[in-house]
Amino acid sequence: MLGFDARPARAAWTVFLVALLLVVLYYIRTVWLVFVLAILFAYMLSPIVNLVDRMLPWTRSRTYSLAAVYTTLIGLLILVGVLVGNRVAQEASNLATGFPELQKTVVKRLQEPWPAWFEPLRQQVREGAQNLGPLLVPLMQQAGAGILSVLGSMVFVVLIPILSFFFLKDGKELREQALALVRPDRREMWDDIAGDIHVLLGRFIRALAILALATLTSYGIFFTAIGLPYSLLLATIAGTLEFIPLFGPVAAVAIVVLVAVFSGFGHVLLILVFLVAYRMFQDYILSPHLMSAGVALHPLLVVFGALAGGELAGIPGMFLSVPVMATLRVLYVRVRKAREMVTLTTSATSP
Repeated sequence: MLGFDARPARAAWTVFLVALLLVVLYYIRTVWLVFVLAILFAYMLSPIVNLVDRMLPWTRSRTYSLAAVYTTLIGLLILVGVLVGNRVAQEASNLATGFPELQKTVVKRLQEPWPAWFEPLRQQVREGAQNLGPLLVPLMQQAGAGILSVLGSMVFVVLIPILSFFFLKDGKELREQALALVRPDRREMWDDIAGDIHVLLGRFIRALAILALATLTSYGIFFTAIGLPYSLLLATIAGTLEFIPLFGPVAAVAIVVLVAVFSGFGHVLLILVFLVAYRMFQDYILSPHLMSAGVALHPLLVVFGALAGGELAGIPGMFLSVPVMATLRVLYVRVRKAREMVTLTTSATSP
């Protein structure tokens, strides 16, 4: 009637709603980022809570197990902050105040006799060392401003554990309520998708936590054993950067080597051998074993996702790029299998 076609109109309306949803999600990205981080934090604590549940069979409510886990976690954080946090803060302060002197030391060492093959590069390295200070000072200022910004929004740091508490307590009920909104004929497919994503996210965040802890422990023990200055600070930075895919470990290696060179440490080659050996062990043995095939993505996809996530949401976007792409992969595989089953069923029943 009057040239109006309902099907293109419905399609256009659907496209408009999807575009509107994406725009809204972009503008409230800080809010849903907090919820996503809370969900991942809940997945990290879930095995511990389940273990406490089994150890306390007389408790009828999961709330008691959650309270026990949260109380223990807060105590551990306070203990680690007292034992390790003060030393890390002191080393960071010493590095910041002593950086100009370290820079002068490197420039002075470049003026001493070096092998003949190094002479063509001497001037370039010297200029680079002299210019590195003006380049690093703004970066350190930006990092300090970022830390102050995080500390200024402590409400989010407090909100994430609180939201995780409710996700751990009422996660099953929330899942059932969400599935109740799905059409009955598609409920099984979405139930399978939810189950796959549940396993995927749990495996991913727990693997990251183990990798970060392994890096922190290995770097801390080795750097302390060889007497590297700022050993605990460098180990903490390396462990934290493990949460950023691909670029985080590379940045950690660069930071360790630069600090070792600028501090005048005499065994830089030993550090390089250790870093290469550890990265090979983690990337080819530990990480594949923890992640397994369910989370594994092609390296090109990881690079693309990290770059795209960095452009969209900075460091949080880089961190979330891998679970987002892995979730999209689960959705694609499950929907394709469901369509193939429908096609086979239709073919089998047709005369």
